[in-house]
Amino acid sequence: MITRLLVANRGEIARRIFATCRKLGITTIAVYSDADADAPFVAEADLAVRLPGHTAAETYLDMVQILRAARRSGADAVHPGYGFLAENAEFATRVADHAGLTWVGPPAKVIAAMGDKLAAKALLSDAGVPMLPTWTDAEQVTDYPVLVKAAAGGGGRGMRVVRDPDGLAEAIASARREAAAAFGDGTVFVERYVERGRHVEVQIFGDTHGTIVALGERDCSIQRRHQKIIEEAPAVVDPGLRARLHEAAVVAGRAVDYVGAGTVEFLLAPSGEFFFLEMNTRLQVEHPVTEAVTGLDLVRLQLLVAEGEPLPFAVAPPTDGHAIEVRLCAEDPVLNFRPATGTLHRFAIPGVVAEFAPTRGLRLDSGVVDGSTVSVHYDSMVAKVVAWAPTRAEAARALAGALARAELHGVATNRDLLVRVLRSPEFGAMAVDTGFLDRHAEVIAPLLSADLLPVMALAAALASAATRRATAPVLAGLPSGWRNVPAFPQVSRYADRAGQEIEVRYRLGRDGRLAEWSTDPAGEIPARLEEATPDRVVLTVLESRWQLRVHRVGSAVFVDGPAGAASLTELPRLPLPTAQVAAGSLLAPLPGAVTRVHVDVGQRVVAGDPLLTLEAMKLEHQVLAPSDGVVTELPVPVGGQVRTGAVLAVIEN
Repeated sequence: MITRLLVANRGEIARRIFATCRKLGITTIAVYSDADADAPFVAEADLAVRLPGHTAAETYLDMVQILRAARRSGADAVHPGYGFLAENAEFATRVADHAGLTWVGPPAKVIAAMGDKLAAKALLSDAGVPMLPTWTDAEQVTDYPVLVKAAAGGGGRGMRVVRDPDGLAEAIASARREAAAAFGDGTVFVERYVERGRHVEVQIFGDTHGTIVALGERDCSIQRRHQKIIEEAPAVVDPGLRARLHEAAVVAGRAVDYVGAGTVEFLLAPSGEFFFLEMNTRLQVEHPVTEAVTGLDLVRLQLLVAEGEPLPFAVAPPTDGHAIEVRLCAEDPVLNFRPATGTLHRFAIPGVVAEFAPTRGLRLDSGVVDGSTVSVHYDSMVAKVVAWAPTRAEAARALAGALARAELHGVATNRDLLVRVLRSPEFGAMAVDTGFLDRHAEVIAPLLSADLLPVMALAAALASAATRRATAPVLAGLPSGWRNVPAFPQVSRYADRAGQEIEVRYRLGRDGRLAEWSTDPAGEIPARLEEATPDRVVLTVLESRWQLRVHRVGSAVFVDGPAGAASLTELPRLPLPTAQVAAGSLLAPLPGAVTRVHVDVGQRVVAGDPLLTLEAMKLEHQVLAPSDGVVTELPVPVGGQVRTGAVLAVIEN
């Protein structure tokens, strides 16, 4: 029986596993990097062991350090979560055979068999599972489009769509680098790419007594850069297709004597055909939607099976209702999904019924709390929000509403994109596939329209005025900014996240009401002040009363309201002189490491040419030339670490 469990992972999945352990009376042990020292999962564990270092390679991928931590803490079992070492057969072997600990996952031989995607495809093809055409030699590829994939790992890393022969060689090279960085294995292969395909996967569970069942399926078709961002259960498929998917998944599980939680992923073509993609030999990120519709705790089942207990059912329990999960990621969709880092000053999702547990209603699985730091070293996902309802339409509406009302301050997220997708007619009609975002660029736009930004800036200014009035030592009865000479209004200046400046001019009457206001650039929307406090402003806008929530942290001001959210920075009235950057300087758009330099000093480039490749949050990001010119400086060598705003190159015309 497991009594002390070490979770060889971090963030929300560590917290999720700890939650079940607490119910079962199991002592929890965390391992943490220096970058995660103050993370919530560390504080919630009964014991925590430091892994010196910051990067994944130095810490969560270091088997020696993790096993040493298990010995020091007296652990008798290890749960790998997902990602990092979860699908590493060598780690499973070291845990179970060398260290003599209970491994919470499938046997190492199963992980090895399914971890090599090429070998897995061959094995399961012989078992009768349908497959796509696959090539290992680029010269063999004759039909396009194709998809370059990493042979190890998952999560969309090392994947590239190629539509013509000219781009295949670079796609393979780039995929190899990204796969090697993420999984320590740069092996890739090529398979036929199915246009307008849906990503449908089946949750399987096996025990050591020979039982293997399919616990329903999930649709994970809404993806960006081949990474899932919205998942739902059950998938919208007809009963006959559902039965065939479940049967194929169980056949795959039986072919390898599967034990524990696993997922068999399929690509569903518009014709109704489906093809095997891969088997994930671990708990999936999206497991909460299956828990929501079945009422099962999949982590509990993992622990029971690891202890040798039989599954409590021989036939899968029925599903009820519909569940949808979104992945909240620290990234900016407007800036080509650029990863975002920094301090999350406020993280509040309204209406949450439960955390880390199956529930009817709204569930939150998060790796962050107010004040958490989002680091450049790890994946960009900060939380998952799940809605259960009797119908798909109700679940989508409830989830979109909760996200729209959420307060997410300090780090850019994909929240607005998720809300727009959930509310789109196409999503409602189940007109979805893996290329949804490529066809619907309109969902990338922020919820807050640009013409309403001045209203948000006005609310920020009025809240600041209310703060000054609340702390004024004299004449507290007069409204802040009130003057005997009305010709001189109060002036506040702000910059939005994109750097656009907004100047707000307003004048309050003796009664505290808004006598007049204007902005530069001009805001043409009439507004009337009803109430203002330091953290709440009520305005009548477009004949509707808006309640706007205002949160200030230093010079940063966050305003949330019915039309969307604004992140503003208050600018000083008299700015101090700052260091000037040389003309033509190209600045780092995000913190990361320079992994490749594509040009030389003295080389002429044209706008759009790749200059460097940055690696951040386990993904590659190309930095392109903004204009034609000659490269005169390349101050950062390969391997160099940079912060946002660092000079990467100088281009002169």
